[in-house]
Amino acid sequence: MPKLWNDTIATHREAVREAVLDAAAAVVAEHGLTGVTMAEVAQRAGVGRATLYKYFADVESILTAWHQRQVADHLQQLSEIWERTRRIDDVLEAYAFIRHEHPSSEAVASLHRSEHVARAQEHLVSFVAERLGEVRNDVPAKELAAYCVHALGAAGAVPSKAAVRRLVAVVLSGLRGEAGR
Repeated sequence: MPKLWNDTIATHREAVREAVLDAAAAVVAEHGLTGVTMAEVAQRAGVGRATLYKYFADVESILTAWHQRQVADHLQQLSEIWERTRRIDDVLEAYAFIRHEHPSSEAVASLHRSEHVARAQEHLVSFVAERLGEVRNDVPAKELAAYCVHALGAAGAVPSKAAVRRLVAVVLSGLRGEAGR
């Protein structure tokens, strides 16, 4: 089979997959996770249901793939912020705002128990730990990174951007071992 044909098929499959995930995101935004149906996703993606089933077995597999893409995009955003600013404060603030903009509900919590989320969380903790440098000598960097990631997860439950900024300030203060004022 000519390489051009393989590239064309692979490109087409990726385009269909992305269209399905974009459609799922739109349905989630409008109706929540429990409002996603195979029929609605197929219609919005512009594919037949039979085609959709060739790519995804059920709604859960679509939601898992969509969530994996979303988590990967967030990790990429944090990497880009680091590359641009080289400031851990900026990375942690961006993470807090991501969590604030995507708060967990009971339905989302089921996606967060997935293996891909555990791997992404470990990647995030390692990413932060590697960039912390020598912040404190009394706590290993990986423990400090875990503290930051878990504490900033609370940003999904605070009511405003000002509250997110206060939370980030508290975490950064704890990170550096600064006394509260």
